[in-house]
Amino acid sequence: MATTEKAAAAASRGLEAKPEKWLNRTVAGAGLTSALGDFCYETTTVILPGFLAVLGIPAAVLGLIEGIADAVASFTKMISGYIAGKLGHRKLLVVVGYGLTPLGQVLIAMAAGWPLLLAGRVVSWFGKGLRGPLRDAIVTQAILPETRGRAFGFHRAMDTVGAVVGPLLGVSLLGWAQGLTWGAPSGPFRMVLWLSILPGLLAVLAFLTLVQDPEHSPNPALKFFRALKGLPSRFKRYLGAVGLFGIGDFSHSLLILAATQLLSASMGVVQAAQAAGMLYVWRNIVQVLMSYPVGMLADRIGSLPVLIAGYALGVLTAVMTAAAFWFGIESFLCLSAIFLVAGLYMAVQEALESTVTAGMVSEEMLAMSFGALGTVNGAGKLVSSSLVGVLWTVASPVFGFGLAAVLMAAGTLGVMRVRR
Repeated sequence: MATTEKAAAAASRGLEAKPEKWLNRTVAGAGLTSALGDFCYETTTVILPGFLAVLGIPAAVLGLIEGIADAVASFTKMISGYIAGKLGHRKLLVVVGYGLTPLGQVLIAMAAGWPLLLAGRVVSWFGKGLRGPLRDAIVTQAILPETRGRAFGFHRAMDTVGAVVGPLLGVSLLGWAQGLTWGAPSGPFRMVLWLSILPGLLAVLAFLTLVQDPEHSPNPALKFFRALKGLPSRFKRYLGAVGLFGIGDFSHSLLILAATQLLSASMGVVQAAQAAGMLYVWRNIVQVLMSYPVGMLADRIGSLPVLIAGYALGVLTAVMTAAAFWFGIESFLCLSAIFLVAGLYMAVQEALESTVTAGMVSEEMLAMSFGALGTVNGAGKLVSSSLVGVLWTVASPVFGFGLAAVLMAAGTLGVMRVRR
């Protein structure tokens, strides 16, 4: 079909013709927005374990907070996809979602105990769930199918740039603030939390001004449960495998806490928190560097086989963490190897779960399908983060991370069956 005929066909459906270049204004704008958004909330992620430590809150509570927050985000993704499909106001919902992140930061900065910490994390993650599937649907419809891997790889790389710069600056500020006079040990942590609000506000402005939504057609007749039943059977099997993997796919806040605990005996809590924060920055650097190459590889050989390899690296991350506790490893270099593997598997997972989804469903069902994917992932993280945190506290971290590895391996085998 000629280019003019493609444009006419797109116009007849109420869509703009997709540009030939994958790196267009919408993809670049969404990437910049994600970088700023991650700058905001990933700063909290990297210092939250240390913040909880000085407040005297145990690992089980951190696991529950992260699990509940992830669950809220996941179920919100499903609802936001449905609402956007029914009403057609995707961009507005994304802007609101980004605006909730700095609001959650305010609540966390004011917290003196776990209730306000939970409230702040839930507000931030509600915003994350609101914006995620709609932003991905907008990006998907702004590019050609054969360039999805590169576009999402670029987007996830930009997303992780913020996750590198934010924690890096946060750790540096935490070290500087430690030398000041504070009325309580939590003072340096609170200062960093307050400063992290600014990039969150800039993220709202960036998406509002740069991103163009190529689809505005509402579907008032869309029925929630009927739409779910209408999803392709192969995609449903894929969701089942992703969900099984997700039950073991614990929040990496627990990975930071693991490094903090392992290093505390030799460094002290604050310095161990800084070192663990640097390890998380290292994980994010690996993710930034690998996201685009992973996307290019997926465009050439297919997204599913690359995703399977990434899932296998996730299993290895859990096994290595359990081994670190079993052998009592206190070496920064050895712990950096764990975060290296974690960065590789996150680069694959975050770039390709969405591209696999986009290849299995129609464009009309993109928002709902991305919402379903996010819901399954978040439900799994609710179980995994809570389970690992509780088992860590009542039994041992070796048992918690070991069980996570088993569940992630089962999910990996499930995705392999979907491929066949």
